[in-house]
Amino acid sequence: MRSRSLPAAALATVLATVLLVGASAPPVLADPGWSLVPEGESTAEPSQVAPAPQEQPPADPGDVPPQEAQDDTRPEPRQPAEEQPRPPRQQPQPPRQDGRPRPQDSGDGRYAPWQRALKGSARVVRERRLGPRMLDILISSPSVGQMMPVRLLLPRGWSKSAKRTWPVLYLLHGGADNYTAWTRMTDVVSFTENVDAIIVMPEAGRAGNYSDWYNGGRGGTPAWATFHTQEVRQLLEIGYRAGTRRAIAGLSMGAYGAVKYAAQNPGMFSFVGAFSGIMATELPGIPQIIQNAQLSEGHDPDALWGDPSRDKKIWAANDPLVLAPNLKGTAIFLSSGTNSFAGPLDPPGSPWHPAHLGEPISAYTAKALSRRLDALGIKHTMNMYGNGTHTWPYWNREFKNSFPMALRALGLKGGGEPDVATMRDQREWEYDTPLPPITPPDAVQPAPLPLGVKGWTLEP
Repeated sequence: MRSRSLPAAALATVLATVLLVGASAPPVLADPGWSLVPEGESTAEPSQVAPAPQEQPPADPGDVPPQEAQDDTRPEPRQPAEEQPRPPRQQPQPPRQDGRPRPQDSGDGRYAPWQRALKGSARVVRERRLGPRMLDILISSPSVGQMMPVRLLLPRGWSKSAKRTWPVLYLLHGGADNYTAWTRMTDVVSFTENVDAIIVMPEAGRAGNYSDWYNGGRGGTPAWATFHTQEVRQLLEIGYRAGTRRAIAGLSMGAYGAVKYAAQNPGMFSFVGAFSGIMATELPGIPQIIQNAQLSEGHDPDALWGDPSRDKKIWAANDPLVLAPNLKGTAIFLSSGTNSFAGPLDPPGSPWHPAHLGEPISAYTAKALSRRLDALGIKHTMNMYGNGTHTWPYWNREFKNSFPMALRALGLKGGGEPDVATMRDQREWEYDTPLPPITPPDAVQPAPLPLGVKGWTLEP
């Protein structure tokens, strides 16, 4: 059957799912462990289990804002540490029914993700030890305005009191997902078992887009970029022995965030890996996709970066294509499928999903960034691997392909050139039009297909 063209307005609506949905990922649920709910009881979201706590005075006088320092009604200063009463000791809990160890929790149990942040500067208010290497920390973030979780994978021999520091690899999650994505969907825990680095996986919101939101020029919360590049980074360096050699990688929305963070902060990251993400935000059609993604999450589409026409400077300040000169000296790995066709990592007969449209869109923008980097004389590696869906098996493979580059940038054993076993020559393909056909006419598709069409191509 001849494929029909999808009208531009309908296309933008459908493609909004590309930035927010991973076709292979199960629904993302809140992690009930933060609420310390005993087995067999409610597993509601933490914000429903524990009410927002009363705000506490800052940990030290230097954190007190000026207006609070002049307020005679504020609480009395804390007693010296040796005179403070200790919190009641938690009673030992019986083993879990599945045999796995229970999380070891420290800090104030009233605090849970997405509660209102405390006054004062960013601070860690709670920790959960989930295994020999896995540690979750909860940060009260004034930049986001809420309590934000961050997952850490710690190297052997790590301790807060160690005399040395460790290099750091940041892994960013995609849209409509959370900080547990990498450990939930990949074998990153076992894969990095012998890596002498701290692996950091921060929360970034379902559609935070790794940005400090414009909010009509008012700024304010959420300021995700400030949270990640300042608050998380500094807290890890102050209290968790994180060093100053850093690498960063991400998928889909996180791929965009990784490249933008590296370009907005020259020298902060020595390596950046981007898997199936939008690499240029102002190309034709891309602003509409981004704004529809925000709208689909219930946000004002102009709150992120303003209006694409009226606020061009804000959009440009968040566009990796514009920021590309700042990537000089950074090791760069870009990858994407070039169409929405099933590839070698898709099970036979897998139904086609609209989220797979993320591949030709990301390839379209990655190619533009690659040309810009070439023109600037900035060396980079790009793997445009043809068939392959917008799913975790491909992102995990590309992460592993690029991992030797990350290790080399961090100065670690095993560093070198990317694994080329599953890579293609980046020059093997070219787009003759702004975007290629994006859906195979004979694709195995779910029924009913959205909008009632059987094969989609972009209008000329």
